[in-house]
Amino acid sequence: MRTSLASYRALTLRQHRPASIPSLAHQHRHPTREFTHAQVLRRRRTSILAALTGLIASVALFNSPNASAALPTPVSGATARSYLSQLTVATENRTGYSRDLFPHWITISGACNTRETVLKRDGTNVVTDSSCAATSGSWYSPYDGATWTAAADLDIDHLVPLAEAWDSGASKWTTAQRQAFANDLTRPQLIAVTDNVNQAKGDQDPATWVPSRSAYLCTYVRAWVQVKYYYDLSVDSAEKSALTNYLSGC
Repeated sequence: MRTSLASYRALTLRQHRPASIPSLAHQHRHPTREFTHAQVLRRRRTSILAALTGLIASVALFNSPNASAALPTPVSGATARSYLSQLTVATENRTGYSRDLFPHWITISGACNTRETVLKRDGTNVVTDSSCAATSGSWYSPYDGATWTAAADLDIDHLVPLAEAWDSGASKWTTAQRQAFANDLTRPQLIAVTDNVNQAKGDQDPATWVPSRSAYLCTYVRAWVQVKYYYDLSVDSAEKSALTNYLSGC
């Protein structure tokens, strides 16, 4: 914000100042009229100060260490159903898969790689050291509802697993394309969750695994479909059937 709050207040007061204020002689001749002007001025100043107070509060909230972001909001249920109807249904093929074919975690900014960036994004009061490693903070895992205070207790889940992506089309991508997928912070693809929950999920699709916390189910399947649609990945028949059922309630 380039304009200071003091400058903004002065400018706003000038904009709301009456065109003229009666002289003292005029005030004595028209006491009722002067009272009206004074009342208007007080009300305008009160409104301006209230607006400034709200602005200051908004700035403070935006910069607050307690304000945390999370998974980018996925498309609506209606959009997800539309996307799902357009996905190719095909048999999956894992021939030739290796996790190393999806380079991660890459440097995102300064000393921070993708994992560290997601931990900072998804946590509350996250403190990092000079190498960007989280030394303290709090993380809520939306898959199971658990809260953790040690970064070591969290994995960064690829919502659509790397192996699943390979099975449904990524085997034909370049290494650069697979790297972009594995480190995608724009789509709802990466999220900090309880490590053993992520490990239990493994490479399963929604036909065999969804989060145990039912309140997150719609978010999860909407995100799954959005990612598959964006990357033009196929679905197998069981996966599409499960997604169709889940999305009917979203």
